[in-house]
Amino acid sequence: MKVFAIGDLHLDSVVEKPMNVFGPGWENHFERITADWQKKVSSADLVLIPGDISWAMYYQEAIPDLDLIKALPGTKVMIRGNHDYWWKSITGVRALLGDNFFALQNDAVRVNNVVICGTRGWTVPDKNFKTAEDEKIYKRELIRMELALSDMQKKYHQGDYKIAMIHYPPFNAKLSPSDFTRLFEQYEVNAVVYGHLHGNNCRACKFLEQNGIKYYLTSCDQVNCELVSILGE
Repeated sequence: MKVFAIGDLHLDSVVEKPMNVFGPGWENHFERITADWQKKVSSADLVLIPGDISWAMYYQEAIPDLDLIKALPGTKVMIRGNHDYWWKSITGVRALLGDNFFALQNDAVRVNNVVICGTRGWTVPDKNFKTAEDEKIYKRELIRMELALSDMQKKYHQGDYKIAMIHYPPFNAKLSPSDFTRLFEQYEVNAVVYGHLHGNNCRACKFLEQNGIKYYLTSCDQVNCELVSILGE
């Protein structure tokens, strides 16, 4: 089984928001993702989607976007991004998904010999938090990530490959260690998949290996709308 990842699909089947207004890297972005996906992924493979799936505001509006993803080959695992306003509850989201399509929220799933956990995360500050509310959300997301990692550990079998998904980058712009990266090291994660960063000036690092963990940025405009290989190639 091969594992791939692609984040920030920002689909707009119902709630129209053409992404090409943000630059040429977004031109026909989902058509390009689809072409690359169909070229690389077989029914036996796994694709991870670390958030910002749809511009929809409600479940019904998200269904056409989810159907586009369902039609693509492979097993899919996704988490919520900061723009997934339609994602009201994990129970409601899972009710929209069919076979071989999983949504994670502070928990984990095992697919063959790969165990994946995930939650949204929050902005890691360079120094101090901008507001008290910002700090509160950050600390709450740390708790949620530890819940997800704990569930991963329960589902782990000897020899499994551990992947954590988080929508926000788990470090600041200087790539400094954070509470999130320390958690990943504590739970001996093999790889971390994230997104959220966009544009030419986002100071993105597409791949980083730090203290034995591989970190992959997979925002679609940052990876030329091509799936990133995580395992198996």
